Amino acid sequence: MRIIAGTAGGARIDAPAGRDTRPTLDRVRENLFNMLQGDVPGSRVLDLFAGSGALSLEALSRGADFAVLVDHDRQAVQVEKRNIQRLRMEDRTRVLQMDWRAAAKQLAGETFDLVFLDPPYQMTDLREVFLALEPLLAEDGRIILEHEAKADITVCDPFEEVRRRSWGYCGVTFYARRG
Repeated sequence: MRIIAGTAGGARIDAPAGRDTRPTLDRVRENLFNMLQGDVPGSRVLDLFAGSGALSLEALSRGADFAVLVDHDRQAVQVEKRNIQRLRMEDRTRVLQMDWRAAAKQLAGETFDLVFLDPPYQMTDLREVFLALEPLLAEDGRIILEHEAKADITVCDPFEEVRRRSWGYCGVTFYARRG
């Protein structure tokens, strides 16, 4: 895997070994960030279920100010930290080894412009996750969910789907607050 563009464009990053983590493919990341172009510079990013950290590291490379990476898996967190060091982004990141519920509690009072969610594909009822994210999302913030392309995803109010794309097996849906 590699960072597609920005200050770290072309740099290689690692992914956790095994089948527990499903890294976002380079072509999916490239298309996703083409859709996000103007939203990334100066943003604060939250990357839940971060895995390798590829999404948040790509955002930082493209001008995001700061990113918090969250994963409960120890091996994934070790890979994230190595990738952050390799890209020299230690001063612009914070890594939390905990599940999404604990992270939402710990991050109370902070706000994020972009939230990347890449949960296990079988996790399609995301009402509880979105409810926990609501107070963390900046007023004009977006939640970007990676999921199985044909999955029927359930979220809660006040969120609505604003954009959906798919590339083969992988789908990405953008959510924002209604109105």
